[in-house]
Amino acid sequence: MAKLSFFSREKKEHLDKGLEKTKESVFKKLSRAVVGKSSVDDEVLDGLEEALIASDVGVDTTLRIIQRIEKRVSKDKYLNTSELNSILKEEVVALLTENPQNNPEGFQRELPEKPYVIMVVGVNGVGKTTTIGKLAHHYKQAGKKVVLGAADTFRAAAVDQLDIWAQRVDVPIVKQAMGADPASVAFDTLASAKAQKSDLAIIDTAGRLHNKVNLMNELSKIKKVMDKLIPGAPHEVLLVLDGSTGQNAFEQARQFTKATQVNALAITKLDGTAKGGVVLGISDQFQIPVKYIGVGEAIEDLQIFDKEEFVDSLFSTHS
Repeated sequence: MAKLSFFSREKKEHLDKGLEKTKESVFKKLSRAVVGKSSVDDEVLDGLEEALIASDVGVDTTLRIIQRIEKRVSKDKYLNTSELNSILKEEVVALLTENPQNNPEGFQRELPEKPYVIMVVGVNGVGKTTTIGKLAHHYKQAGKKVVLGAADTFRAAAVDQLDIWAQRVDVPIVKQAMGADPASVAFDTLASAKAQKSDLAIIDTAGRLHNKVNLMNELSKIKKVMDKLIPGAPHEVLLVLDGSTGQNAFEQARQFTKATQVNALAITKLDGTAKGGVVLGISDQFQIPVKYIGVGEAIEDLQIFDKEEFVDSLFSTHS
């Protein structure tokens, strides 16, 4: 019952619309594979494999999905192609259920710590600052007190953009001069969050991958400073990835998970791309919960990830 109230019809429509291009790409390839076929044979499975890889599910995850469907075919002896869709949905959801997932509790959820500290990481251009602004909006709408920290002090544009979001959402922001020590900004943000009895502190960090050693050192230093002020902080290290970059998003996930202990993912820009399958692949390959997905530019288009709703939107034949 709780799930129905969390995932409204309007949100589902946004999700359906945001995944349209991926869905269209998958079904075009899939319909070519099943044309004239009554049962699921090797040729149909080859076509399904091609469709999943083309939508950037990734080779390893695609093969795991195909193996699951092959098992179903051999167990049930005969499966007709009209059943393929519902079987595909069942097996993909089952695969995601094996992965660590946060329950889609919504922004109203009781936060385990106060202030709950989220450190946001990711390369420039993936929609990191926009994601932070939208998160702040959603949590504020849910009655939470939020403070933002502009710890990406290497780009004036990053601080300015976060400042604009803070004004738009009407939440306080902690910032320092250009080139200031990011750890110092993080410390000030947490001090401010404690003083104001905020529910949530969201810290932006610099998105540079050109020197992984520097990145690792910087993120470690920020975490150490935060942990001194609030033991256990940051509670969430959220990696933001651009879903439209497909395999490049996998590579970024690889680099950042090496650099710091990422325990949550946000995958943005899924609208306007046929690569929405990247959500399934990254969730499966990295065994890190996908918490948020971006399916459009509007504030409401940042959604809490619900695996069942996502898979339904991606593989349903209804419009």
